[in-house]
Amino acid sequence: MNEEKMTLKESVRLTLRAWRFYWKNTPRFVLSTVLWALADAVSPYAVVWFSARLVAELSDARDPQALAVDVAWVLGVTALLTLVRSVLLHWKSVEREQLNWQLGHDCFMEKQMSMDYADEDSQQAYDLYNFIQQSESFCSGGNPNAVALLDSVSAAVFRILGGAVLSVGLFTARVPAGPLTVFNSPLCVPAVLVLILAVAWLSPVCASSAGISSPDIEEEGRWGNRLWAFLTGVCRDDKKALDVRMYDQFEFLKDHAAVSMPAFERARKGKFGILNATGNAASALLMGLAYLFVCLKAYGGAFGLGAVTQYVGAATNFFVGIGGLFTAVGDCRFNAPYLKTLYDYLDLPNKMYKGSLTTEKRSDRQYTVEFLDVSFRYPGSEQYALRHLNMTFKVGERLAVVGMNGSGKTTFIKLLCRLYDPTEGVILLNGIDIRKYRYDEYMDIFSVVFQDFKLFSLPLGQNVATAQHYDAARAADCLQKAGFSDRLARMPKGLDTCLYKDLDEDGVTISGGEAQKIAIARALYKDAPFIVLDEPTAALDPVAEAEIYAKFNEIAGDKTAIYISHRLSSCKFCDEIATARSSSREPMRNCWGSRMESITNCGTPRHSITPKKAREPGLPIRGAVTGGD
Repeated sequence: MNEEKMTLKESVRLTLRAWRFYWKNTPRFVLSTVLWALADAVSPYAVVWFSARLVAELSDARDPQALAVDVAWVLGVTALLTLVRSVLLHWKSVEREQLNWQLGHDCFMEKQMSMDYADEDSQQAYDLYNFIQQSESFCSGGNPNAVALLDSVSAAVFRILGGAVLSVGLFTARVPAGPLTVFNSPLCVPAVLVLILAVAWLSPVCASSAGISSPDIEEEGRWGNRLWAFLTGVCRDDKKALDVRMYDQFEFLKDHAAVSMPAFERARKGKFGILNATGNAASALLMGLAYLFVCLKAYGGAFGLGAVTQYVGAATNFFVGIGGLFTAVGDCRFNAPYLKTLYDYLDLPNKMYKGSLTTEKRSDRQYTVEFLDVSFRYPGSEQYALRHLNMTFKVGERLAVVGMNGSGKTTFIKLLCRLYDPTEGVILLNGIDIRKYRYDEYMDIFSVVFQDFKLFSLPLGQNVATAQHYDAARAADCLQKAGFSDRLARMPKGLDTCLYKDLDEDGVTISGGEAQKIAIARALYKDAPFIVLDEPTAALDPVAEAEIYAKFNEIAGDKTAIYISHRLSSCKFCDEIATARSSSREPMRNCWGSRMESITNCGTPRHSITPKKAREPGLPIRGAVTGGD
């Protein structure tokens, strides 16, 4: 949350930016909103005008024919405007849903997929995104409020214009001789307008002040809001809810959730509540002044009873519009800090150099990857996850990287796939710095099964192909290679069987091991030159694990296979095994150790991992990590 107070200029700028987004992405929503506001503003004025004609006729000639015509006009115009408003309201609702999709898609999904992974994984981005979500839930701050502002500003402008047109006679009509001729003074009209505008201003100012204090209250209770969101999420999560029930944690969680309540209680009892009450009183006073002015001029003989109806209605709606405009200004200032937080998130710059070189499309699929003195530490950390890594491998080779949990094995994969760039050193693809390649094309040469992979509540075939339209035979073949063919044969709709029940009540629930096989099949379907398996058998039973090992060469084909594991015994099928361990007696602290050593008795080595540092005497090192912290 931005703690600085927003100026009116900055507040308007941020709001206009939001509106430009709406116009660019869903212009029909803007058009439907404006037209609905116009129809909604015209409706009361139309009723007021025709009602004034009826009252005038009833208090004057009482011509039945004229009365019948006026009644017909009132009923007809009212029915027509009601119909038009209903149609426009439905149209606006439909377009609002489209806008909501655009906000979710363009504001968040596209940003999250396009931003640097280092930013996506950063605390800053996490805090900004969480605050945006909390703001929308707590007080509709940000885009939801900007949408409401478009409604309120449009309505206020049209109410002001309509009231001004129908109120002209109120100020130009002259009072005949008598004690109320003071209303004929040239100074009377501006004096009355200033008085009424002052009161009209007071109401939204109070509401605005209450609104401006709302972010302060929300900021005070921010930790409580965050805690509340987390705790309620725990109760909704089916896996976490098991522990909640097993250990009778409900009361424990309730005690923590109560932390968020004091700020809300103070909001209702303190300045926030007083300002809202004062604003409501000012609104009532405004209506009273408008009625008093009209009635006094009518009593003085300036106009008849029918005109009273017209002017009271017109003046009331006019000042409601003025008040609405002032309120919109206050809401604009209230909403500005939330919009700024939103745009701070959306404007996070991409710092990674994307490069421009096309990744070489080799017919022989021969690629060589080199790590040259690569060191890395995560942003904000002083601890190196990797130190002075030097190694080389080529397409078609089998490499296992083995080490204890937290030794940096997954970090090695993230650097290889360029989710992060090295802190020091360089990674080469066919002798060229990988940062010089087009980012998307470089990513295309890797298929990775991460430890924390995700499957979607969509048909099985679409999960494998990650596309709606795919080669069914190819998807089935990949599933067969991954050891999933027996389970596929038992699925009611084959590849069209939906996984899980989030979107399809007939969806099937799969085990962790089955999910892992599907993830492996997905990696195979991509058919990239490099396939990376990060603990691919962690959720499999021993039999299934043995099957994966036995089929590994078939699964990998002519691809480079990089297999990450914490057990040496699981890597017998590999040509080379690089172990990550610490030479220090201290516990592993999320860093590569001081040495990667190659084990050559697990198959016939087909390549060498070449060290850039001198080998220690008597030690058959083919890859080395030196100088670890």
